[in-house]
Amino acid sequence: MALTGRSALLAALGTLVVGLLLPSWAGVLTVQLLLVLAIVYDLIRAAPVRTLQFTRSGDTSVRLGMTATVRLTVVNTSRRPLRARLRDAWPPSSRPPGTDVNASRHSLTVPPGERRHVLSLLTPTRRGDRDADRVTVRSHGPLGLAARQGSHFVPWTVRVLPSFDSRKHLPAKLARLRELDGRTSVLTRGEGTEFDSLREYVPGDDTRSIDWRATARQSSVAVRTWRPERDRHILIVLDTGRTSAGRVGDVPRLDAAMDAALLLATLASRAGDRVAFLAHDRRARARVRGRGLKDTLPALVDAMAPLEATLVESDARRMVSTVLHEARHRSLVVLLTGLDPAPVEEGLLPALPALTQRHTVLVASVTDPRIEEMAGARGTVDGVYQAAAAAQARAERRRSADRLRRHGATVVDAPPADLAPALADAYLTLKATGRL
Repeated sequence: MALTGRSALLAALGTLVVGLLLPSWAGVLTVQLLLVLAIVYDLIRAAPVRTLQFTRSGDTSVRLGMTATVRLTVVNTSRRPLRARLRDAWPPSSRPPGTDVNASRHSLTVPPGERRHVLSLLTPTRRGDRDADRVTVRSHGPLGLAARQGSHFVPWTVRVLPSFDSRKHLPAKLARLRELDGRTSVLTRGEGTEFDSLREYVPGDDTRSIDWRATARQSSVAVRTWRPERDRHILIVLDTGRTSAGRVGDVPRLDAAMDAALLLATLASRAGDRVAFLAHDRRARARVRGRGLKDTLPALVDAMAPLEATLVESDARRMVSTVLHEARHRSLVVLLTGLDPAPVEEGLLPALPALTQRHTVLVASVTDPRIEEMAGARGTVDGVYQAAAAAQARAERRRSADRLRRHGATVVDAPPADLAPALADAYLTLKATGRL
């Protein structure tokens, strides 16, 4: 049970009145006894909370930064009306900081045998699964002096998916893909390209593309047109080790890498390539493979949603071994990891040759924009030291990138806002040159 402020106020007023009009212990006890009887009556008349029935419905997933609606249905199975104050508890990260605490509290009246609905609006601030906590109900009596209180566990989970902010770059990348794919007047020729059709020779065309047999059968010179090969295999590997836990700006490196992976996966699927996904540190955390065009993006965001960076050093050798087991055919392996010197030199470089011998490797990393800001600092002693530290950090990243390139990998190193389009451009360049 719970007493309301009204009962405390009545107790104080009753004691004051007795003290002024009938100052005796008998008067005090009489007033308090009447108050206790009123409280007991209020409790008896209050609707029971244990017999209430609860069900949930509504959204089961939402993109980060958007709002999900979850409906809680309350059924009063008793013969007394329910006058209640209800708290539908969710984790703090289910709502933005500074949200009114009363957002989870609701007042409702449910007549006997009827039901009412309570809406909870959730705008999560973090990825992952958000599980509903207990529903606490305080059922008040008709006098408002006391209430019955109880909690019910009503399970419901809202999965918070990555926001995929880089989808704004998708139209531009698709336009370039259409050019490469031969849907406009721009057609390409390179290793691994497929024959598309014949057309009349135009000055400036590559003479190696002239089809002499077709030319012999007609009065004009005919040249072959080419389009990039389709049905290539793309394996996106997301490093979830300790380096991915660092924050770059307002987001973790892991989230920026996920955003780039989603843009690349969407673009590659539209290009007719087969996309697979692997999240790995010391062991595989998530896998996606064998999905069609329409199912690739939903499967990826669902697999990425619960991923969190683990505070352990990634096992590069085991990661490469897992990649070789997953990618049976020649593939483009896109490794989203860091370029910190120690993990690259001690972990990735020794294991990289086994990967580059069988696959095309593209390494993508998130650089910190703060380093560029520090590099331009001047005028004070602190500023000079910051600029020197930034120059050293950039030199170390360049050395790591150069070592990876010497081992046959393509390297993309860009700030969070530019990583996704830069990675998509690198993929399109490899596709245009027939290196997939």
